[in-house]
Amino acid sequence: MGKFSIGDRAEVLDEAISGIIQKIDGDQVTLITDDGFPMHFAAGDLVKIGGDISVSNHEVAKIKKEKEIPRRRNAPTIKPKERTAPKMEVDLHIHQLVKSSKGMSNYDMLNIQLDTAKRQLDFAIGKRIQKVVFIHGVGEGVLKEELHYLFNRYDNVKFYDADYQKYGLGATEVYIYQNA
Repeated sequence: MGKFSIGDRAEVLDEAISGIIQKIDGDQVTLITDDGFPMHFAAGDLVKIGGDISVSNHEVAKIKKEKEIPRRRNAPTIKPKERTAPKMEVDLHIHQLVKSSKGMSNYDMLNIQLDTAKRQLDFAIGKRIQKVVFIHGVGEGVLKEELHYLFNRYDNVKFYDADYQKYGLGATEVYIYQNA
């Protein structure tokens, strides 16, 4: 980044290394680091430090002009298919599925939740709904793991964590591939 001379202080771009230039061989510069080690760099990877920095009026005008150009913000483009695709939500919290979970074991509750998830996923596949969000909550992660095991048994689905801003960590979104 400029003309170097032997004895100039220089710093390496993108690294915390500085030192004094010992040798210049074409584009290769040998730098003696502040720790006393000789290191070789391309001249373009170094910047001269200390001393006077001269910048021409032309360079200043060019940078000012660049900064004056208003930058257009790119709005995220939503594909037409995604815009119209309805997103189905299935809340698997046990209190949403049964009147009362009193007297039920964890095993019974988990089976009800998994049966509901399977039934709703089959329904979505049958109705050609492309995205389904299963709200499972955070908890111990048992239901989430069982859901992933269930989804892995389907060939035409992929699943991933649902939108964090909307659901936090307690939901999984399933994308269903439609067969023509």
